[in-house]
Amino acid sequence: MLELLDLTQSIPKEKYEIEIKKWQSRLRKQTDRFYNEKKSVLVVFEGWDAAGKGGSIKRLTEILDPRGFTVSTFAAPTGEEARHHYLWRFWRVVPKAGQIAVFDRSHYGRVLVERVEGFCSTQEWRRAYKEINEFEWQLSNFGTLVVKFWLHIDQQEQLRRFKSRELDPFHSYKLTEEDWRNREKWEAYREAVEEMVEKTSTFWAPWTVIEANNKYFARIKIIQTLTKAMETT
Repeated sequence: MLELLDLTQSIPKEKYEIEIKKWQSRLRKQTDRFYNEKKSVLVVFEGWDAAGKGGSIKRLTEILDPRGFTVSTFAAPTGEEARHHYLWRFWRVVPKAGQIAVFDRSHYGRVLVERVEGFCSTQEWRRAYKEINEFEWQLSNFGTLVVKFWLHIDQQEQLRRFKSRELDPFHSYKLTEEDWRNREKWEAYREAVEEMVEKTSTFWAPWTVIEANNKYFARIKIIQTLTKAMETT
């Protein structure tokens, strides 16, 4: 599935600056409506390292009322988190009625990094597909709109962005030895992503795969997809 994506899709900067304002305005209108109607939204961001999750989240939230959304970032569970079921820490930050919750990385770590790196057993990550679908079904049943994005770039673009970060004193902190090590397991992660999308793209919580080699194109498609999903809810 990932190999069939057209990663050459792009948008010129001049058009991007017009389109981003238009879609941000439409999104703000919908978030105000959801707040008044006490509807909630969960927006999940997953993707390759350096795929542009942070920049996309920034553009998605920068014109929203700060009282109406939360952004939660997840790394490896530690302390109390590690002593509970892996979904526990995500249940704690699901959106309240009228709010948007953004997950920068998410519960899908169980079937991605934990699977590939061997942090859980095969039985555990295979069982997780059903657990995750049920988790999202419960949210949907409560009235939460669940929107999930996988940001996809190719290996060449990832390498270009890694090298660019190395040379940028303001962004070099984002690049770690773990990023380089994960890159060496590209095929294992690609297989995990393919299976994740196949098994957890449901009627109530579908995946949208974003062609993210061009950041402008990716940001517009993300905000556009979320806005349209809210407009029809």
